[in-house]
Amino acid sequence: QSKRRIQTPIHHYCSEVLLTRGNLTELKIYSYQQTTTTEIKMAPTPHQAKTAKAKLIAGGKQPKARIQRYLKTTESQLVEGAKSALLLKGIRCSDAMSTVLKDMRSVQSPHAKLLTKNNMIVPFDDAGQQSLEFLTTKNDASLFAVASHNKKRPNNLVMGRTFDRRILDMVEIGVLQYRSLTDFGGLPKKRLGSKPLLQFVGDLWSSDVNLKRLQNLLIDFYRGDPVDSLVLSGLDHVMVFTAAEMTVGGQESYPLIHQRTYYMKLKKDPKGGKAPVPYLTPSGPDMDFKIRRTQFASPDLWKLAMKQPAGTKAKKKKNHTTNLFGETIGRLHLERQDIDNRSGKKSKALRLAEKIEKEEEGAAIESELGQEEVEMSSQFKQAYGFAPDNM
Repeated sequence: QSKRRIQTPIHHYCSEVLLTRGNLTELKIYSYQQTTTTEIKMAPTPHQAKTAKAKLIAGGKQPKARIQRYLKTTESQLVEGAKSALLLKGIRCSDAMSTVLKDMRSVQSPHAKLLTKNNMIVPFDDAGQQSLEFLTTKNDASLFAVASHNKKRPNNLVMGRTFDRRILDMVEIGVLQYRSLTDFGGLPKKRLGSKPLLQFVGDLWSSDVNLKRLQNLLIDFYRGDPVDSLVLSGLDHVMVFTAAEMTVGGQESYPLIHQRTYYMKLKKDPKGGKAPVPYLTPSGPDMDFKIRRTQFASPDLWKLAMKQPAGTKAKKKKNHTTNLFGETIGRLHLERQDIDNRSGKKSKALRLAEKIEKEEEGAAIESELGQEEVEMSSQFKQAYGFAPDNM
């Protein structure tokens, strides 16, 4: 951390006994000034934080080239790859919740890592969040899930994610019913690394604020590798999340989420259509859960996490537009061309036709002039009694 030194003057007053006569005492009071230096710690710059992190990893020494290369891979990039998930066990974890973590690793594989030992972590405490930040940084994971089981919160699962190596948001859910992958033995399963189709059913996903953030978190958990295009043959499973209102005792109500997973087989349309028809088979895991506690990011932090770098934004092309059919239309700006006075090369037949046309026009003009001359001479003869030719 950088430090700033501030010098502060301090005045000290002292007294000295000069003479004592009876009950009277003469004092001489004088003062002197002393300057003290105070150090104020300031927030480190990004370069200082990077250097301190490198020294910490290297054990207080100058980091080696291998450590510097590793730190370079952990820096933020314009185009990020798939997010990794770290799956942990809490202080106490039942066999059922251990099965949930194993199935989550199977669904998210190869972008998931499961730690088998129990951890003294309480996610909603400050100390627990520091432990989660340390473990996610060490394992290079931006997503995490902590499973636990106790009397107060049975079958508890905390899902969350980090931003800039700090906790961004967390959602604690209570698993009410669960069917693991082993319960669907003998049925086809998804391929390794395949992307799922995610479907969210119910109006609560758009009306409830907590469910909106949970939907965003679930998409981050299961979306896999970011791609620009998909091949239909690569789609092999669908995950459906249905939100419904549950009422307890006729008074209290809470949203209940049903998670269902289906294996999808694309076959030829029997009606002769071009698009294939999907056939769904339940493959698991299936889960019913409710929301217990939430810790979402503040609006400023959420806005910062959602900010997109300028390098990923496509530059707008001038005079390029796209119509409703996806066709690109370009506009060209040219000067006005004088087409009337331009003369191009003409063939022999065109030149002959133009010559004949000019001769016909000349003959027509001469005939009109001759008729006008005859009419004028007749009018002159009627007026004066003789023709103009006899003058």
